[in-house]
Amino acid sequence: MRSRLLRWGAALALLCVVLAVACALWVVHLDRVVKQEFQGRHWSVPAHVYASPLELYAGAPVGAGDLEEELHRLHYRSGDPLAGAGNYRRQGNSFILHARRVRFSDELREAQLVAINADSNSITALRQGDGRELPVFRLDPPIIGSVFPIHGEDRLVLSPADVPPLLRTGMKLIEDRRFDEHNGVDVRGVMRAMWANLRAGHVVQGGSTLTQQLVKNYFLSDEQSFGRKATEAVMALRLEANFSKEEILVAYLNEVYLGQDGSRAIHGFGLGSEYYFAKPLAELDVGELATLIGLVKGPSYYDPRKHADRARARRNLVLQEFGSAHLIDADSAARAAAAPLGLKPPGGNYVPAYLDLVRRHLKRDYAEADLAAAGLAVYTSLNPRVQAAAERALATNLKRLDAASRVRGDHLEGAVIVTEPNSGDVVAVVGGRDSGSDGFNRALDARRPIGSLVKPAVYLAALESGRYNAATLIEDAPIELKLPNGSVWAPQNFEHQVYGRVPMARALAESMNLATIRLGLDIGLPKVAATLQRLGLETPPVLNPSLLLGTVEMTPLEVVQVYTALANGGFRARLRAVHAVVDEQGRPLKTFRVQVEQAAAPAAVYQLDRMLTLVTTRGTARAASARLPSGTVVAGKTGTSSDTRDGWFAGFTGSYLAVAWVGYDDNRATGLTGAAGALPVWLDTLAKLKSTSFELVPPELVEDRWIGFGDGLETTPACSADAVAVSLPKDVALPAKPGCAASRSDNSPTGTLGDKIKTWLKNIVH
Repeated sequence: MRSRLLRWGAALALLCVVLAVACALWVVHLDRVVKQEFQGRHWSVPAHVYASPLELYAGAPVGAGDLEEELHRLHYRSGDPLAGAGNYRRQGNSFILHARRVRFSDELREAQLVAINADSNSITALRQGDGRELPVFRLDPPIIGSVFPIHGEDRLVLSPADVPPLLRTGMKLIEDRRFDEHNGVDVRGVMRAMWANLRAGHVVQGGSTLTQQLVKNYFLSDEQSFGRKATEAVMALRLEANFSKEEILVAYLNEVYLGQDGSRAIHGFGLGSEYYFAKPLAELDVGELATLIGLVKGPSYYDPRKHADRARARRNLVLQEFGSAHLIDADSAARAAAAPLGLKPPGGNYVPAYLDLVRRHLKRDYAEADLAAAGLAVYTSLNPRVQAAAERALATNLKRLDAASRVRGDHLEGAVIVTEPNSGDVVAVVGGRDSGSDGFNRALDARRPIGSLVKPAVYLAALESGRYNAATLIEDAPIELKLPNGSVWAPQNFEHQVYGRVPMARALAESMNLATIRLGLDIGLPKVAATLQRLGLETPPVLNPSLLLGTVEMTPLEVVQVYTALANGGFRARLRAVHAVVDEQGRPLKTFRVQVEQAAAPAAVYQLDRMLTLVTTRGTARAASARLPSGTVVAGKTGTSSDTRDGWFAGFTGSYLAVAWVGYDDNRATGLTGAAGALPVWLDTLAKLKSTSFELVPPELVEDRWIGFGDGLETTPACSADAVAVSLPKDVALPAKPGCAASRSDNSPTGTLGDKIKTWLKNIVH
């Protein structure tokens, strides 16, 4: 009997030793996991994307009203600038701004006071807080989204210096009062919670510490089991053994889940502050901070946007606890409890269509894993003011066109892209009427026939041949072509009229199909296709005669690239959405410089551009003259695909090149030409922007002359109301209009392109 007991005792002792060793190994394993995964980088942080900051300088076209609108967009508050960053005071047209601490792609700017003077149209003076003159000042670059948030999580990581003192003490008071005393597991807290739950008959109180909550969120799942709770407790103890209370608290403040923005999970107080109140954590008042702390208990249940009453009651309970613990005085608690929640839309506008373009550009140079986890900052070309103008213009006009349509229940769609042609910077992208939602990006992916947008390439090829110029008469007459499949192609002009012999400038301005086909066939389809590719079309088009009427399919982005060279004197700037990428420490990783190459002869492009200005004064887009500020010179081209399935307008001023498209997603006929559908979108976009007139310096080999719009004969504005300014090679001799035989020098327009067209407009008005 005794020997049996000894054997059982030995076996039990051995079992205890095995269990102890296994437990020790388990603890050692968990300790290694805690150290390895929590040391150094604690989170996978998605790349955050920023819009281009607004630059202020004496003479910048930003009036006092524009400046205040921009400050509101950035969620600066009208108040005492000395009260802290994020405040400004306006007196008349003078501003005192307490600018925030901001990181740009090339520097970290500390918070500072700036004095700004403006008139109704522009900035007049800039001074630092000490009165010294300030040459240039940049406003904050607004955040517009994140790239590839891993597992749907998004956060703005706080450093210990970023955590307000009230947040530290307040979180411990509300969530873990013995945080500074326990070692990761609070036995007293667990016993107190168990007793409270037993008395209530259900769970009314939790016993988990902040450290345990951090372990669960950071390392474990939400599984409710004894094994998971035991693992949580051991890892909490090891976390406290290896890291300081400060590190654990700041980690918790960065990890905690605070709500849901669609598919994006809002984690941490840094992003929570921006998401709910559109300002940095340091600028939150007592009530706003209490609202965020209150959310920790149940982000869905206390969601202030969905359940305002619950959120307000929870906030006021937190404020009451603050007052009882003397973290704030009673008056402050009462004022904060009486205040509204003060929710605002996120500080930066979410621009999914533009972010799509950014992702595509970044994928050329960065792996998806780096974009998802490396905490990069991406600085882009997006101009929020231009983006807002384009979004409003598209939404307003599509709503108007839908209301006027005879087909009820169907909704037109559209896209807009705006660039600065000199640099290739893409400053706005609208992928559809619902610009704030993810979905099909028509600006980048809707490949549609471009219609008459192709015609400038046809006329450019003709000008480069040296056999044609703006005054050359071409035949607009019926034509029938037998195709390889045996069918006969008999195209017509849009109005089903024939115009006979017309100057090339008029044929382009009025978008005559028959004249263009005859011109293109004479030049040759291969040359037209080659011209399109030199201008930026990457895929060679099919060499069918219908190419000359725009059966080639392109996306709005591809159209922008082709027209960039036309807006830039023959030099094509590669489109650019990203300026720079910076790592978590603010060190520049990569800059994307302007890339320009010659795509066409400048003299030929100048002649073409002069004809494209006639499109907006005498041709298919002549409505532009009445919609834009008086004297604004615009060059552009309307486009309408077969059966009015697609409406286009591509046009440029001295500041912007923009392309607008309108159509149905299912490719049905709209009944709208480019002038009726897309042009109003383009005009409403540009009308909201301060844009200079399109002006180019004529190359040496060409000169500006006056011709009759209907007959191509040389004339003068004084002699003929039909006179239009065009550009011709200097060696071209033109027959003069009878009775208008003036000397060549008298006939040649003088001054800039803008001056010449303004003079011509005055002549036809008077």
